[in-house]
Amino acid sequence: MKFGFVAKHRGIWPVAWICEALGVSRAGFYTWLRRSPSRRLRDDEILSTKVRESFTASDRTYGARRVWHDLLAEGFLCGLHRIERLMKAQALRARPRRRRFPRDMGARKPTPSDSMFSIEDSMRRRPIANGWPTSLTSGPPRAGCMWRR
Repeated sequence: MKFGFVAKHRGIWPVAWICEALGVSRAGFYTWLRRSPSRRLRDDEILSTKVRESFTASDRTYGARRVWHDLLAEGFLCGLHRIERLMKAQALRARPRRRRFPRDMGARKPTPSDSMFSIEDSMRRRPIANGWPTSLTSGPPRAGCMWRR
């Protein structure tokens, strides 16, 4: 992490100053600079291209789990969390599902709840001491809603 900072800012300040401020050796920085990429980094680069191919082939709808299954089917052995990390690094996010209200196809059939709470049923089944029938709302009835017994 520190060597990455030194490499990023060595065009602004001398390397010796940055290394001294961060408490690292210059020789260590130059050794790090010449070192070849690790095996995991090389594998990540290959997987990243495959992840992007699978993601774009799905029309940007696949999440990490489906991309992971695609890669397993192709013969690449990797874990789900690794695919999640690679997708996050490339800013690949699946499009959310469209959530719509169901289409209204015309006249609706009455549901059981329509007749369940009618005024007559509530008056017949649950009378109250003050003479007003029960309703789904509390308080005195409004004009035209309910009748006094």
